[in-house]
Amino acid sequence: MFQKLVAIEPVGLIPAAEEKLHDYAKEVILFNDIPEDDGEIIRRIGDADAVLLSYTSSIGKNVLDACPNIRYIGLCCSLYSEESANVDIRAARSKNITVYGIRDYGDQGVVEYVISELIRYLHGFGGKQWRELPVELTGLKVGIVGLGASGKLIAAGLQALGADLYYFSRSRKPEQEARGIKYLPLKELLNKVEVVCSCLNKNVILFHDEQFEWFGNHKIMFNTSIGPSHDLPALVKWLEHGDNEFFCDTAAALGDDTLLTHPHVNCLNVSSGRTKQALARLSEKVLQNIERFLDAK
Repeated sequence: MFQKLVAIEPVGLIPAAEEKLHDYAKEVILFNDIPEDDGEIIRRIGDADAVLLSYTSSIGKNVLDACPNIRYIGLCCSLYSEESANVDIRAARSKNITVYGIRDYGDQGVVEYVISELIRYLHGFGGKQWRELPVELTGLKVGIVGLGASGKLIAAGLQALGADLYYFSRSRKPEQEARGIKYLPLKELLNKVEVVCSCLNKNVILFHDEQFEWFGNHKIMFNTSIGPSHDLPALVKWLEHGDNEFFCDTAAALGDDTLLTHPHVNCLNVSSGRTKQALARLSEKVLQNIERFLDAK
């Protein structure tokens, strides 16, 4: 059992999960706002031996140095790699601090977002329309760049509605190819498809001038990554052609708030993965990680 567990910011746990935290720690403190700086993070952690945080704050080596009682850090958000994490995992490891994160809790909402926005644009339901006549998903050539958990779900959803699916990924996915989702090298994929959906890990920038040139014009791009998967000047240049449309759910995925009003940027600035069901899945996984850590001690 922990002596003191602190959530340094809102972490998205459902009420039942917040109550469950009291089974794991003698004292539980949950902050409902985002700390302004490292000094405030250090003050909030204090002498706690367990810390929870989401994606809106970071814990670096200076915070770890100032809070020597920490034994466990639980990320209530996606952890893809040490390099992209908002916790200095290497520094934590050197101090014998365990860091656990979660994955694959909000993907279903992202799938629904992509399908919804794409259909609205193809049919002209939202005031914009791709072609002169409404277009179905039937036969539409769609490329998925990054065929991880969310990419697979997006591909399956679009394919079920009749789209012609292609993918590019660091590794081949034979089981997906057996389902008719065809692999192409990135250049060939971008040359071929009419719509591309980027489903990359955080901090992976794959789309530069060259990639947008391969993709061409009168095209549609979705970014479902946590952050931008594109070089910003390259995206702006591509949009300046006037017949390309970019879609994302949050400003973080866009990468520049000033582009929110761009006539060819479609950003709801709402996390499509933050649904009632996603928060329940998030909560369950966060609690499982705490139990995993405590059971090992």
